[in-house]
Amino acid sequence: METKIFYSKEQLARFFGDYLTALTNQKDVVHVALSGGSTPEAIFDLLTQEYSRLVKWDRLRFFWGDERCVAPDHEESNYNMTRQHLFNHVPVPEQNVFRVKGELGPRQALSDYKQVLNKELPKENGLPFFDVVVLGMGDDGHTASIFPHEIFLWDSSEICEIGTHPESGQKRITLTGKVINNASEIVFLVTGKKKAEKVDVILNQKEGYESYPAALVNRERSIWLLDQEAVNNDR
Repeated sequence: METKIFYSKEQLARFFGDYLTALTNQKDVVHVALSGGSTPEAIFDLLTQEYSRLVKWDRLRFFWGDERCVAPDHEESNYNMTRQHLFNHVPVPEQNVFRVKGELGPRQALSDYKQVLNKELPKENGLPFFDVVVLGMGDDGHTASIFPHEIFLWDSSEICEIGTHPESGQKRITLTGKVINNASEIVFLVTGKKKAEKVDVILNQKEGYESYPAALVNRERSIWLLDQEAVNNDR
């Protein structure tokens, strides 16, 4: 596992921009699963400003690690956030975007996304294979849409599942652990002081760390990109 600590979200975003640029220079096709949240939003904004001509956008094929069961124009949709902050500003071909159709409802959206993953992704170890899975981490240690109260979904035999937000009860479609850990590389984007406690427990494998889904990501294949606040655990 590799960790990199940045002084600001902007510095972190530039590292990620350089990372994407290098990937698209090295490979003709790059399969990426994106994350939602405020950190990717800030990164996308910087990518559109500074990397619109550096990244070879037509080589990227975009999927999502999780999505809420809402319409694609809903304010809580991860796809909608990405469209507003990234796709509307860079030359990503429409046929390279494979969203979760959350408006279909949980069961049908799950079935549809399983078909999409199996059809559109290459296979490795008999599973859909991503070059990069981008993940965030919640204050509660969840990642994708696998929350601590449903940590058993991580080990599901399925490639994706329906997760449930512990407070709102909102249904979400999420990749499961076997697909996430099958990726060539897993990139965590974690910023903010609210994440510091869980970052400390997970990265240093302190007592109880295995109760957090984010701790179950393959350490050998993951890189954690953190801002200064996310590693400052002084209280």
